[in-house]
Amino acid sequence: MGKIVYYIFIFPVLFFVSLLPFFIIYVLSDFLYIVVFYVFGYRRKVVSTNLKNAFPEKTDSELKTIEKRYYHFLCDVILETIKTLTISKKTMLKRCKMNEASKSIFDQLNQQQQSCIIVLGHFGNWEWGGISFSLTCNQQLCVLYHPLSDKNFDDLMKNIRSRFGAKLYAMKDAIREMIKNRNEVTATAFIADQTPSPETAYWTTFLNQETPVFLGTEKIAKKLNYPIVYASVNRKKRGYYEINVELICADPQNTIDGEITELHTKYLEKDIIAQPETWLWSHKRWKHKRK
Repeated sequence: MGKIVYYIFIFPVLFFVSLLPFFIIYVLSDFLYIVVFYVFGYRRKVVSTNLKNAFPEKTDSELKTIEKRYYHFLCDVILETIKTLTISKKTMLKRCKMNEASKSIFDQLNQQQQSCIIVLGHFGNWEWGGISFSLTCNQQLCVLYHPLSDKNFDDLMKNIRSRFGAKLYAMKDAIREMIKNRNEVTATAFIADQTPSPETAYWTTFLNQETPVFLGTEKIAKKLNYPIVYASVNRKKRGYYEINVELICADPQNTIDGEITELHTKYLEKDIIAQPETWLWSHKRWKHKRK
């Protein structure tokens, strides 16, 4: 996309939308749902297939209900992410809170001058979760990301994610950047439900299907011996989230191969089963088969 087209036509519209009050944001989201679900049918076959394979015990009616709720939620997350362009710190912390038990885990690690790794999935509003962390905890948040193919939108997402102080690492630079910043107390966030190459992945059963999982989180944790914290951004009601955290591995170097990966995958699976409509079902998670 041309830079001139983006900055003259697209970015001003996105910025204007971000200035709207939340009740109008969600009116727009309801309209977007109709367009995405009924008009364009965005990846509906992918979503319905993923849901059917993940929940074989559910009836067609139950699956259709989850599917519709998912598309409503997806549209909410899109508009909420745009809103992040101008959202205030006060509003952000009101809309996405970390509970006290979770905050105490990060406070203790910070007091020990211990960096850690946060592992999470595309569950709830993961974008808001990172921003709320930056406003709540003392650690320097570092976020791993895959650069987008469109440079304009890649820059937009980097600005949104770093607006309140987070640092961004391209996935390919992760270990180099983490080693370079070992003298700083950091919390590095890994999204664990991407689709890795099947040849180098760890294979497990996830949502009733053989699934490849990135081993990078576990390998880096073992190399640096950083504790692993699992985080979920649970939706409490429309536009409001709570960050829940558990320390799932305090000493990665004393674990067997695959143990950490299996553990955080099962934590995510449990969250998805409890609130299935808030996971990213339109992602082609199972496009690879085990050889």
